[in-house]
Amino acid sequence: MRLGGEPRWIAAEDASTYRDALGIALPPGLAEAFLESGDDPLGRLLLRHARTHVPFTAADVARRWGLVATATEQALRRLAGAGVLLAGEFRPGGAGTEWCHPDVLRSLRRRSLAALRREVEPVVPEVLGRFLPAWHGIGSRAAGADRLLEVVGQLQGAALPASVLERDVLAARVSGYSPRLLDELVSMGEVVWVGRGSLGSGDGRVSLHLRGDAAALVPEPAEPPAGALHAAIRDHLRERGASFFADLLRGLGTGDVEAAADALWDLVWAGEVTNDTVAPLRALSGRGRQPGRPGRRPLMRLVPPRAAGRWSLTAGLLDPAVAPTARLHALASSLLQRHGVLTREAVLGEGVPGGFAGLYGVLRAMEETGRIRRGYFVDGLGGSQFALPGAVDRLRAERDAPPAVVALAATDPANPYGVTVPWPELRGRPARAAGAYVVLDGGELRLVLERGGRSVLTAGEVSADHVAALAAVAVRSGRLEVRSVDGEPVRGSALEAALREAGFGASPRGLVLYPERVSRALVG
Repeated sequence: MRLGGEPRWIAAEDASTYRDALGIALPPGLAEAFLESGDDPLGRLLLRHARTHVPFTAADVARRWGLVATATEQALRRLAGAGVLLAGEFRPGGAGTEWCHPDVLRSLRRRSLAALRREVEPVVPEVLGRFLPAWHGIGSRAAGADRLLEVVGQLQGAALPASVLERDVLAARVSGYSPRLLDELVSMGEVVWVGRGSLGSGDGRVSLHLRGDAAALVPEPAEPPAGALHAAIRDHLRERGASFFADLLRGLGTGDVEAAADALWDLVWAGEVTNDTVAPLRALSGRGRQPGRPGRRPLMRLVPPRAAGRWSLTAGLLDPAVAPTARLHALASSLLQRHGVLTREAVLGEGVPGGFAGLYGVLRAMEETGRIRRGYFVDGLGGSQFALPGAVDRLRAERDAPPAVVALAATDPANPYGVTVPWPELRGRPARAAGAYVVLDGGELRLVLERGGRSVLTAGEVSADHVAALAAVAVRSGRLEVRSVDGEPVRGSALEAALREAGFGASPRGLVLYPERVSRALVG
């Protein structure tokens, strides 16, 4: 018979379906069994076409069979309403509404995902050491509050030591960083901070959050302090709302300022209480100094500097409540933004409750919808790795990128060593501790300055450039005195000449560097 102006062959048993659906005359001599009519002949033809073709438009089948486009559209919509066809824009550069059979779409999705997984060969772990600093914008020239908001959006939820948060982490990402920028965002309510556990009397972990995301990302307080003073502070803040420390003291009916401040900080580190300024964090971890302003002390106040600002319960940040699945989805999205390529090791390093298994279902669902990719991207790590599409391309590009020397705080999320990538064999026991620094060259670890700055560990060949990069970032915390290199005295070591070139001078126990001296050395 002729279809769409062309001669076509059809199976004889389909004769009545084509006759009734398309109004075509049949040739003589067909058996009566092939001439019996059935229900919805056009619907049957369209459904069979959908089972054997990729997504198509109504105009495609109208041209194929010489049909009126409006009648074809109506029949397709009827099938979609019955749930046997899907409508949407499925192909790249879509041409309007398209139609597809569910089985065909599932097959296309499986094959597309398989092709994407094959597209990327795994890179060696050192490439991750190139990728992460670039992904985080370490050394970026972007400045100002807008850049800081971008950085907070990428870091939100990461528990970082308060002592390095501004000095090392934010300053490495925001050009010309000033504490004023974070003060503005916190005071305007754009950004909030939450305690994530004490690290001794003068430091603790905190996480920054965009206020709009806080309800889904701020963790629920765990193991709340149970003292009478703690309960009194909770009750006061619950009844009175945000309060200054002086108001807290009056409400508590106590004159023991230090005991009240200690109890308040117990609640802060437990994640129950926060503040509308960053000043108390700086006072606690920096002894009243601000990053970039060493030695400057605050003016005398009626309350301890570590108790400045208005205090409030973090419970207000969790309102309205977010469903558990939505919280997991927000957490997975946040981790992907931070790591680019998310591995089991990275999730464990973040201390996520439930670990990688708790997030796996959400990550798999995100992959099935095409939002992220799953594959074996980094060699030697877990088999189930998930990544943002843009991160995969950048990871691959870093294989051929020229090597660069980068110095970071050891606790910086842009440093993969000690979490995602194991430490190489060193003559010591490095740790991702506050006050420790690493130097990467082309993603490979070259130097580790241990906490306290007295010991340096080396990996592979170390040059003067590595030492200069380390000195430039480590001296932000003040005077730096190196006493040993790989467990041996620094004097007479292979690094002595490079250290002196970077501005180090002799001290009774080793070599010492002062902030003003490193500036002159770098300029020279």
